[in-house]
Amino acid sequence: MAHNQRPLASAALALVLSLFPDVGWAQSMEERLGAAVEANEIVGLHSTVVMLDGERIAEAYFRGEDERWGTPIGSIDHGPNTLHDLRSVTKSVVGLLYGIALSEGAVPPLDTPLLDLFPEYADLRDGTRREEITVEDALTMQMGTEWDESLPYTDPRNSEIAMELSEDRYRFVLSRPMVTEPGTTWTYNGGAVALIAKLIANGTGQEIDAFAETRLFDPLGIEIHEWVRGADDVPSAASGLRLTTRDLAKIGVMIAQNGSYNGQEIVPPSWLESSFRPAATIQEGFGYGFLWYLTKGPGGDPILIAVGNGGQRLTVQPNAEFVVATFAGNYNDPNAWQTTVRVLLDFAIPEVVRYRQQ
Repeated sequence: MAHNQRPLASAALALVLSLFPDVGWAQSMEERLGAAVEANEIVGLHSTVVMLDGERIAEAYFRGEDERWGTPIGSIDHGPNTLHDLRSVTKSVVGLLYGIALSEGAVPPLDTPLLDLFPEYADLRDGTRREEITVEDALTMQMGTEWDESLPYTDPRNSEIAMELSEDRYRFVLSRPMVTEPGTTWTYNGGAVALIAKLIANGTGQEIDAFAETRLFDPLGIEIHEWVRGADDVPSAASGLRLTTRDLAKIGVMIAQNGSYNGQEIVPPSWLESSFRPAATIQEGFGYGFLWYLTKGPGGDPILIAVGNGGQRLTVQPNAEFVVATFAGNYNDPNAWQTTVRVLLDFAIPEVVRYRQQ
C-alpha cells in the first residue's frame, strides 16, 4: 500500500488534537517524556519506541531500577541494546509461535483434546469434563480449571508461582480442579501457555526458545534475546522472554504488516486473522483472542495489545501500521498499566500528529 493509504484513523487524530490543543508540537516525544520523568509525573518508565508505517519515528530511554524475572538487578541505564523482561507479553509471542508451528504441521489442530496429547497423565481422565479441554481452550485461556494469579507474583500461592515450584509443571496445570465448562469462561492462566509451549517443543523437537530463535527472531533480525528458565530448566513460556524495546517493536511491525517483515512471511496471515478474532470477552470493550488482548479505537479500528507485569506493553493498530512498545519497572503494582497507557495517549499518539505535521 502507498504511504498515504495507511494514516492513523482520522477520528483518532481528531481526538488527539482536541485533547492536546496546547501541546508544543516543536518538542519531540523524547523531550516531553524526559521532562515528565524528571518532574516525577511519570514513574518507573524505562523505555518506549514508536513505529509508524514500518519506520521508527520516536524513542526514549531512562535510567531506573529493574529486575530479571523477579530478581533485582539494580539501577540500569536503559538504551537501544538493553534487554528487558517482557513478563506476560511473552504469552502473546508464544501465541505467534504456535501459529508458525501449526503452519509447518508440527503441532496438533486447535480442536484436539489436550489430554490426548499428554498420555502420561491418563489418570487425570476423571469424568469432570477435563477430557474436553482443547488446544484452543488453552490458547484462549478458557480451560475451565481453577487458576488464580490475582496474588502478587512473590506469593507462592499465586498459581503461576505454584506451577514454577511444582515437580511437574504440566501435571500441575492439567490437574487443577474443574470449575466451569471448557471454552466458556475466560480466566487468566499462565499455565495454559506452558502447555502450548510444551506442544511446540514436542512437535518441533526444539524448546520454545530455540524454536523462537530460528522461526521468529532470526527472520526479524533480532540478535539480542534471552528466555529465562525455571528451576526445572524449562524456559518460562508465561513470562520469561527478554528483548530490547526496538526488537519488541519489530514484532509489532511484523504483525501490522500482516505477518511479513522485509518481504518475508513469518507468521501466516490466516493465523493472525484467527488470533485477533475475539474468542472471549474480558469486560465491555475488551476481548481476548489467541493470547492477545483485543479492543477497538476511535472509528472502530482494531487494536491488539500484549501486556506484562510492571508496565510492559506492545500496542499494535494494524490499519495504521502504528506500533508502540513500552517497558517499565513498576513490577507487582496493580496500577502499572496507567503509566504505559499515559505514555501511549499523551506522548506516542501526539508524536504521530507532530510527525504528520512536519
